[in-house]
Amino acid sequence: MDFKKNNAPTTTIVRDMNQLWPEVGNVYEMVAIVAKRANQINLEMKKELDNKLQEFNNANNDSGMEEVFENKEQIEVSRYYERLPKPSLVAMQEYIDHKIYYNNPMKEKDNL
Repeated sequence: MDFKKNNAPTTTIVRDMNQLWPEVGNVYEMVAIVAKRANQINLEMKKELDNKLQEFNNANNDSGMEEVFENKEQIEVSRYYERLPKPSLVAMQEYIDHKIYYNNPMKEKDNL
């Protein structure tokens, strides 16, 4: 996932919840949907960051020394991920842009 291409804000924005939840029908369900998506995004970001930092660890371990090296590229990668919008902000923006697919099995069961 390319986190740089999303249009999520990098700072917290106060939102009117009354305008966001009517689509789902319940404010708590809407918050649960956004929270689950934020957890998914967080896991994706963490996995991607770990993979990139693992490359630096492998390069340092090849030398056989046990010292911790500060690599400028490694610091730049870490700073890049620190500057990205938080997963909760990305998830909320995806919800507003109708990019999140969700279903509630209990509601589908009631409709049958």
